[in-house]
Amino acid sequence: MPIVVDIDVMLAKRKMSVGELADRVGITPANLAVLKNGRAKAVRFTTLDALCEALECQPGDLLRREVDEDRER
Repeated sequence: MPIVVDIDVMLAKRKMSVGELADRVGITPANLAVLKNGRAKAVRFTTLDALCEALECQPGDLLRREVDEDRER
């Protein structure tokens, strides 16, 4: 998938656990793991905003697009 979720990078920078972030955001650790591992099909802007608030970052710190050279347009 060309969209990569870098929540684990921000968790490491903030020295925060997945459980702590899930509590702060108000989602289950399982749902956060789905997002963190790139298995989510979508993310609500309210959830993205809560993640950014809890991690003191911008959406671009959590999401990035990787170009897949082999992918046909």
